[in-house]
Amino acid sequence: MAKDFARMEDSNPSANPTIHEVSDPARRVFVRGGMAAAVAGLFGPLAAGTLAGCATTGTTGGGGNVSGLGRSIDFKSVPMAAVDTVVVPEGYSTQVLYRWGDPTGIAGAMPAFKTDGSNTAEEQALQAGMHHDGMAFFPIEGSNRGLLVLNHEYVDDGLLHPDGMKTWTPEKVRKSMNAHGVSVIELQRDGAGKWTQLAPSRFARRITALTPMTLTGPAAGHAMLRTAADPSGTQVLGTFNNCSNGHTPWGTYLTCEENFADYFEGTDTPDAHQKRWGIKKGNGAKYRWHEHEARFDVSKHPNESNRYGWVVEIDPQDPTSTPRKRTAMGRAAHEGAATALTNDGRAVVYMGEDSRFEYIYKFVSRDAVKPGGAAANRDLLDHGTLYVARFDVDGTGEWLPLTQGKGGLVAEKGFTTQGDVLIKARQASDLLGATKMDRPEWTTVDPLTKEVYCTLTNNSNRGAAGQPFMDAANPRSNNTMGQIICWKESGDLDATRFTWNHLVLAGDPKQTRYEAQGNIRGDTFGSPDGLMVDARGVLWIETDVSTSTLGKGEYANLPNNQMLACDPTKGEIRRFLLGPAGCEITGLTATPDLRTLFINIQHPGEPANERSDPDRPLAVSKWPDGAGRPRSATIAITKNDGGVIGT
Repeated sequence: MAKDFARMEDSNPSANPTIHEVSDPARRVFVRGGMAAAVAGLFGPLAAGTLAGCATTGTTGGGGNVSGLGRSIDFKSVPMAAVDTVVVPEGYSTQVLYRWGDPTGIAGAMPAFKTDGSNTAEEQALQAGMHHDGMAFFPIEGSNRGLLVLNHEYVDDGLLHPDGMKTWTPEKVRKSMNAHGVSVIELQRDGAGKWTQLAPSRFARRITALTPMTLTGPAAGHAMLRTAADPSGTQVLGTFNNCSNGHTPWGTYLTCEENFADYFEGTDTPDAHQKRWGIKKGNGAKYRWHEHEARFDVSKHPNESNRYGWVVEIDPQDPTSTPRKRTAMGRAAHEGAATALTNDGRAVVYMGEDSRFEYIYKFVSRDAVKPGGAAANRDLLDHGTLYVARFDVDGTGEWLPLTQGKGGLVAEKGFTTQGDVLIKARQASDLLGATKMDRPEWTTVDPLTKEVYCTLTNNSNRGAAGQPFMDAANPRSNNTMGQIICWKESGDLDATRFTWNHLVLAGDPKQTRYEAQGNIRGDTFGSPDGLMVDARGVLWIETDVSTSTLGKGEYANLPNNQMLACDPTKGEIRRFLLGPAGCEITGLTATPDLRTLFINIQHPGEPANERSDPDRPLAVSKWPDGAGRPRSATIAITKNDGGVIGT
């Protein structure tokens, strides 16, 4: 995500109780004796390697036990360094596959990338977008051929155009919009383990901020979703700021609309709803779409922003299909959508909302998944129950249903219909008293134990004057380093109670401030973001330290972003990869045989102000081409002996 902390959304003024405000003395025990003592108690046992409540069983059975290898990680750790390349352990290789500007593979329309940024808006719509993010691999022929579907989160206009934003035109806005969205590409692996993008491909597709989409589910047609261009409230143009993702057991891709507020120019007098969603004056200055696309001017089109912030379902096997925004899953600054199944075959989707003091959600489908793929489950995500999490001080928690008529979500409070609840999911969660989290990002479900993990990337506002105080789930003030939280449902995945703990508090033990030291058993890291438990139970962790923070202050010993591997049954964390200068490590998926790991290198060369100087495009990084412009890219990681990654 874009990480300009001065601009970062922080729009939750709700009075949800903190630990200090809970009337039950038993639930206040965490802060008895002061927060410093509580944090010390929390750090102590975990630092010894005990991860109570997080994959403590050591289970390695089931379908995820690839080749009987279990969860073990066996590679030489990569040392931290300030580099402008991708570094992996001895015995591993990387291959650059799909860079910003590479042709997507649409037959008869494969324009080459121009290194001076002079590709047209129409050409950009046929090429890889900028700033690759979440992605998923969909097998066609086992692990040797498949579709890779990936997000393009946002853009750096300093690189996108030859002169950056020195001039501003409708053509530049269209190009920016076409550099957002999603790509579908086809890949094939040869006998030597090398990957090739198949182009042209009948599956190749670009989805952009101008692609027609349909709103479905309980909020579709709601008055707050209707506009002059779409009086039905069901037809939307495009998706953007697509951050993390999910994929479903029936073969579809879920892309998540995150910081959509950054694209809408607000008014001088925003109403309460707009304030709660961070729609304010000055937002539009970042991308300047509103100057040539009137729908992004809230004063002219006040409902347009309500049509974003949804989970979008895409069928990668059908390039003619219309993407669907699934309103039953709620509106948020969605980060990810990790999907699993209950014992009776219903879909459960875990979702974070990456903004300061926002929430963690769970959606449980009404119906079980049917055989027959995407066609048979076309409406599955339109029916179900959305929940928001409350983490209690005693290590238990509850999923609070976001259902009209329950828990005070009634007409007198502004929730007349279920559509009201879903469009105003933040306000509904405020009312229910959900726990305000430290920027919940990616979620992942352990396929062996069904434990769930979520990265809480950081929150420097925690405990500041006028801001929410620390609590059990978010125990550190000025939380610059972040943590990974985990929970186990009390029964099946549709349960409404759970037990929780922290897997790890990120940090650097060399720092003087106690709250920045963390309790990592292994290699140092901060700002955890991307997250995936693979089929054999290894937890992969990617970091997203802002370019204005890398190598400075409490991150002085961490000049580059990285990816690490963790055996959650032992607590050991080992650094597997370093990224080039100015990048974020993100996107995380694997072939079924775990012999290729795909990740994305996002915004290599990004300067501290997050917008490159068009006159000096290579000032920070020359990756991956060594000339022209730095380019976000997908890379494939393989083991030189053809073995399973991480062993």
